[in-house]
Amino acid sequence: MDETTLKFYRQNAEAYAGWAKAPSTRLRGFLALLPSGGAILELGCGAGNHSAVMLAEGFSVHATDGSPEMAEIASRRLGHPVEAMRFDELDAHEAYDGVWASACLLHLPRDELAGILARIHRALRPSGVFYASYKMGEDDGRDSLGRYYNYASPEWLETTYASAGPWITLTSDTNVIQSFDATPANMLHLTVRKA
Repeated sequence: MDETTLKFYRQNAEAYAGWAKAPSTRLRGFLALLPSGGAILELGCGAGNHSAVMLAEGFSVHATDGSPEMAEIASRRLGHPVEAMRFDELDAHEAYDGVWASACLLHLPRDELAGILARIHRALRPSGVFYASYKMGEDDGRDSLGRYYNYASPEWLETTYASAGPWITLTSDTNVIQSFDATPANMLHLTVRKA
């Protein structure tokens, strides 16, 4: 994890939690692919907006965030434990039916993403479902707030995912969002199944 990016979220947890958008419209489609009451790991849960929906739908949710400050805010909002956990601390083995990683793995240095994807693959049960979203681009860099992004292309992601384990692509689509620094960003949304 990029330390400057993590420091940003630790120092701006309250402001970011206050800005956090409504849950992704893709969440319902993701949940529909899981068994009723299944176990979900959320990485980078932020203010907890997605976890709130998962819990309300009766899923067993392990919510995590790399920023202890953000985890505390989300835990308070949810009335549910949120673990302060970095991606490289994920050591679970076939424990989850689904892994949800909305706009968080995009902060991983390019040379670290494959290793984290392999950890996610191992943490999923057979045929488990994994959703992640990335800011699109051709080379890594930082935004106006100093946050690091791996700025992924679809081709680079396909190669990186393949190096981490066998996956079946379920959906892949794009949209444009307004980032926390008020700039537009092209997002790529990828849902895959553990093969």
